[in-house]
Amino acid sequence: MDDLNTLKWFVWPLIIVIALLERWLRADPRPGLGKGWQAPARFRRRLRTNLSLALINGLQSSLAITGITLFAVSWGVSWRPADWPLWSQLLVDILLLDLLLYSWHRLAHEVPLLWRLHEVHHLDEELDASSALRFHFLEPLLSMVYRLPFLVLLDIPLVSVALFEALVLLAAVFHHSNLKLPQKLERGLAWLVITPSLHWVHHHAIRADTDSTYGTIFSFWDRLFQSTSRSIRHEGQKIGVEGRREAELLALLWRPFSMNKTDPPHS
Repeated sequence: MDDLNTLKWFVWPLIIVIALLERWLRADPRPGLGKGWQAPARFRRRLRTNLSLALINGLQSSLAITGITLFAVSWGVSWRPADWPLWSQLLVDILLLDLLLYSWHRLAHEVPLLWRLHEVHHLDEELDASSALRFHFLEPLLSMVYRLPFLVLLDIPLVSVALFEALVLLAAVFHHSNLKLPQKLERGLAWLVITPSLHWVHHHAIRADTDSTYGTIFSFWDRLFQSTSRSIRHEGQKIGVEGRREAELLALLWRPFSMNKTDPPHS
């Protein structure tokens, strides 16, 4: 269990660096922290919401998700050659796990019941590093259950899962951030990994863009399965869910179970 969480803590210094840099190197000028680190009231409210959801998920990860993961890897079907180099195992496992996460993310947009959960993440009307930690507590749990049989059948070891989860955390904070990268650097990175410009289009409050660009670490899955949006990120781009508005924490937690008929259906 300790091994599963160690790498996550190892990437936190990098996450803090991203969170600090996005305050000075903003791709989008919307509020965030103002001069002298004085935060507008709206920013403070959404930050409390995002961090509260992150805390709930962090506790859940320690109490449930880690246990489910350990159970899955302990029951793995032993088929891997003993002389298979660790570095190549890790590379294959990261690719397989990222493909699984791509498929889960796509299902979360296409299956109405799953969308009701995932919508909590998309209702954030601004994006920054904290948005990467904002999920309804049931979504990470269901995502782990979805991956469980694949962990068993593919005999994926704990070290691969731990490395992948750390990379996912770092990648999510990076591509949700409001960090402005040099244009050539971002364009080059986008051929391999999901960048802020790519993922901000995914959070565009236009349904066609929301239902596209599902990658988490690698960007080539979207090109392979033709799910990349043709839209380009632009300053002032409306963030959120088309036809819906942000809500308070308790309303977000209850939202997947709500039968609010005023909401337009998600297709």
